[in-house]
Amino acid sequence: MLSPALALADNWDFTELWVDPTASPPYVLILLCDEQENCSIYDPAQNYQVVFTGSSYQAAKLWLLEDEYERVEGQLKAEKVA
Repeated sequence: MLSPALALADNWDFTELWVDPTASPPYVLILLCDEQENCSIYDPAQNYQVVFTGSSYQAAKLWLLEDEYERVEGQLKAEKVA
């Protein structure tokens, strides 16, 4: 059975970019969530390693906000990419 993070990589509903504006250059993380709100956060600087997995968008959002990340305006929906 695939891990939730691996399954999510091929079955996502929306994605968001989050940045740490205090870093120079700003540090970017990628949030992916599926239709059931299972979410994973990927770090592009670490070869897209999963740094957080949660069962809700709210949990992922709180994890990012705790480390003072800020959401880049907007979401990219999977249906617009396909």
